[in-house]
Amino acid sequence: MIDLEPPFRLATAADAPVLAELVNHAGEGLPEYIWSTLAGPGEDPWEFGRRRQAQRAERGEVVVIDEGTGAVASLTGYPIAARPGPIADDLPALFRPLQELENLAPSTWYVNVLAALPHHRGRGLGSALLALAERIAAAERLSGLSLIVADNNAGGRRLYARSGYRERARRPMVKEGWVTRGSEWILMVKTL
Repeated sequence: MIDLEPPFRLATAADAPVLAELVNHAGEGLPEYIWSTLAGPGEDPWEFGRRRQAQRAERGEVVVIDEGTGAVASLTGYPIAARPGPIADDLPALFRPLQELENLAPSTWYVNVLAALPHHRGRGLGSALLALAERIAAAERLSGLSLIVADNNAGGRRLYARSGYRERARRPMVKEGWVTRGSEWILMVKTL
């Protein structure tokens, strides 16, 4: 990880409630759907999601923007191997198109979550986090960056295009019980 200076910092377990909200927004409601299938009997899906985000924060996997009042935006990502492994036969159908697209972007830093709280949007926080992701990718000597966005997320697609990302491939969404207006996942890549 590169050195972070304010307003950037690593997330902590205390950020878990806002991280769960940000992850769910970035994932078009898919995280809440997944949490509802993974939560234990009688467990609140959001509590499950908050616990998962606390674990990610404790492992140092999430960067947030904190302007002094707590996290208002977040970035989570990871490097994709130069030779991604085969997709497991038992991978749930819901995730298969996402994994197929991810495998089309070897040697990139994958932007898994990029989101800002609603009342903080339109202030350049997403652009700042994408610039940070670019610094991380360069420090890790990767060939570029990648992300997957829903076709109905016009605002996100505009942000990514302005930041130099270009569409590389699409896959139809598999929805099962998940409700969304989107129909396709889009892989966007930026070369460094």
